[in-house]
Amino acid sequence: MNPSPAKASVEDGTASPSSSFTSVHGKPFASRNVAKCPGPSVREKRKTAIGFIPMRILTLILLAASGVANATDVNVIGLFPGKAVVSINRGPPRTLSAGVATPEGVTLISTTKTDAVLEIDGKRQTLEMGQDYQTPDRTSGKQSVTLPMDSSGHFMTDAMVNGVHIRFLVDTGATVVSIPASDASRLGIDYMKGTLGYAITADGRRVPSWHVLLDSVQVGDVTLLNVEGTVHEGSGIPLLGMSFINRTEMRREGENLTLTKRY
Repeated sequence: MNPSPAKASVEDGTASPSSSFTSVHGKPFASRNVAKCPGPSVREKRKTAIGFIPMRILTLILLAASGVANATDVNVIGLFPGKAVVSINRGPPRTLSAGVATPEGVTLISTTKTDAVLEIDGKRQTLEMGQDYQTPDRTSGKQSVTLPMDSSGHFMTDAMVNGVHIRFLVDTGATVVSIPASDASRLGIDYMKGTLGYAITADGRRVPSWHVLLDSVQVGDVTLLNVEGTVHEGSGIPLLGMSFINRTEMRREGENLTLTKRY
């Protein structure tokens, strides 16, 4: 009776590729090439590899998430007695009540008609209406400029609009960057192609104004592109309004105002 080779399963790990089994009269024999300590099967190796990759990915995700949790962006957009409407991490507006903490680590302490005191990641910050605050994790390495207060208590700054020099008054009460028509012509702004509207001046006059999109506005090291603005008829002081300021973090420290680019 001729011995017939038995089927060896490499997939299931019952034999080594270098071994061969024969059966003589029903008795199994192994050749000298049989591995004494066969390793894990191919199937087991596949299971190990498949299980290992997701664990590494999960670890990276958890590390990334822990970093994000410590980098908070808070913008005050509404003030009421004992309450404030804020945007956290550029999310939708939400109303905070005094003493209640959010999952992001933001707690409203108190409010006045002009500002709110918030505890952000364990530190108290006073933010005015429209002011944005970011923790250092979000501001490190970004473009910033520091402006000194002048003798009248205002912040004036030299700037470049579309590559041409202009001097602005920083005004958080102005919705957008506002430029008199006399300066707009010098800056090369074709404002007559903008959307016509009307603005009310400080003395109550109603004057024509045009809504425009400024190609670039640069203050110090901070350069923003496609900034909303208005050009109003007549002369006046150019205003660096919220269409620029809202795209920065505004931090007041004593007589200095620091603007750090956000996006």
